[in-house]
Amino acid sequence: MYNIIIFSSSYSSEGSLSYEGSGKDGFLQILHNYMEVHGTVYYETQRPPEVPAFVKNHGLLPQHELQQLLRKAKLFIGFGFPYEGPAPLEAIANGCIFLQPKFTAASQLAQTMSFSEASPHLERCPRSTRMQSSTIGRPHVMTVDYNNSLEFDSAIREIMRTQVEPYLPYEYTCEGMLERVHAYIQHQDFCSLEPPFVPTNLSRPESAGGSRVPVPLFVPLPNSTALGWASNVTAPAAWPPLSSLRLLVSQEGQSCVETCRSEGFICEPAHFRFINNKEALRRLEVQCDVVDSEVNHILPAFSVLRRECGLQREPLLFSCAGYSPKYRRLCPCRDFRRGQVALCRDCL
Repeated sequence: MYNIIIFSSSYSSEGSLSYEGSGKDGFLQILHNYMEVHGTVYYETQRPPEVPAFVKNHGLLPQHELQQLLRKAKLFIGFGFPYEGPAPLEAIANGCIFLQPKFTAASQLAQTMSFSEASPHLERCPRSTRMQSSTIGRPHVMTVDYNNSLEFDSAIREIMRTQVEPYLPYEYTCEGMLERVHAYIQHQDFCSLEPPFVPTNLSRPESAGGSRVPVPLFVPLPNSTALGWASNVTAPAAWPPLSSLRLLVSQEGQSCVETCRSEGFICEPAHFRFINNKEALRRLEVQCDVVDSEVNHILPAFSVLRRECGLQREPLLFSCAGYSPKYRRLCPCRDFRRGQVALCRDCL
């Protein structure tokens, strides 16, 4: 393993480096103080003028040559667009450590991206250790503020002391991909339409006399703040299965993505239709003076201050990402398989 750093960046039509901000030559110099610096910056006619002379630029490489270069490298770093792509995974799979930029505000991304928000998907979520199986994290990935030279230099020195083996998460392997395809095909019915909301005439247990026994749709789960679907209530066929449902309530100004992640789950849009009802509000002990059905991407949700509750009228607007500073949302979270986040624990 050589002390080589590889970076890549795209160029704008004016020929300038397209990575966010300016003054990145200083960080390349920090890198050069510790190791050789190699780049794969594409340029049509000659050496890119913005790339320092100490950088050995390989230009646009065929895939097999890039793989060979990655196997010799210690560190992979990206300065340009896209901020999210397959290159970091390829580098990690070939034994590199990936150093990715930390963004302190969405406005930093808006200068070069069309996305309003981005997050380091390869980094572990610091708020919950239970989410570690869905991300890569250290020692293979480090997230650093590129605008802090001291933090940047400290990260490089740590990387120099760190040895890693090639690593590829199971869900990115061929076997992992085939496992997902198999599960999707075997368990989904593509010929029948799903009802947009949970039916009101669900099959529930009956008493000895044959009368209908009122039982809740949602029950508390052991060792959890979430509610789950009652096992004695028969629901329409669903994918993912309702055994994976974890009903949680967000804080004001918090999306369901954040709410589920904080408890070690992920938000499952397919489960919205099962929690968009008054029973979910009742089981969560939400105080509602008024329950309306509206068209709004944050619904189902409720206002604690106003004691107003809202259910979703348009199923196409079910959203995991929506949030409001005035409302708390009902969130359909689900569990997941270790190394295969796209599938729940009962999905195979």
